[in-house]
Amino acid sequence: MSENINKIRSGPVAENARTIFYALLIALLIRAFLFQPFNIPSGSMIPTLLVGDYLFVAKYSYGYSKHSLPFSPPIFDGRIFARQPQRGDVVVFKVPTDNRTDFIKRLIGLPGDTIEMRHGQIILDGKPVPRVRVEDFVERDIYGNVRRIPQYRETLPDNVSYVTLDLIEDSEYDNTGVYVVPPGHYFMMGDNRDNSNDSRVQNVVGYVPFENLVGNAKLIFFSTDGSAHFWEIWRWPSAIRWNRLFTWVQ
Repeated sequence: MSENINKIRSGPVAENARTIFYALLIALLIRAFLFQPFNIPSGSMIPTLLVGDYLFVAKYSYGYSKHSLPFSPPIFDGRIFARQPQRGDVVVFKVPTDNRTDFIKRLIGLPGDTIEMRHGQIILDGKPVPRVRVEDFVERDIYGNVRRIPQYRETLPDNVSYVTLDLIEDSEYDNTGVYVVPPGHYFMMGDNRDNSNDSRVQNVVGYVPFENLVGNAKLIFFSTDGSAHFWEIWRWPSAIRWNRLFTWVQ
């Protein structure tokens, strides 16, 4: 009897089960503590991130909180191995209004900063953030229709530079009151300024607590324009945005 049990424990089925278990455990540890894959479902970060981009988020960038783990188990408060984010970082975070939904935005304001929007320009601590018109963003749908959208290059005080879209001149959130970022919180904005629920919308996102930061977006490893279903293998080559593969998020 004991010989049969030993044979089962050392047989190929048991060996395969152990291999699968260890592989899943390693994958879980990598996802929880190193890198988490994340896909872009909306256009709030165009042109930096497009719908259909898949990227890796570095979980270690800001240390770890309960939101670093799947389902955000309430096993501890605050952060361990904490490191402060920088202005201009592209950050995945849990929306503080529900502490469940993942958003991805650019970090614009640090604790204590004052932020105001005037005619689409950021006023940071009383000083306008340089904003220069650049070549239009060209958007093409799956039918080949083209739309040109004004683009502006912003440069934050730390010389972090990136491009934003301005779909609607002087839209609702192009002109705001003054926001004062509370201690331990951050002010997030989407690069697609007129199509982004972010910290300007206080009842939807508001100021983001340090604890809610999940990680820093690092690398786009895959991108598709959505023109091919997963079973349409013959259409994959034309649907993949080859020029975006393995590019750094800036």
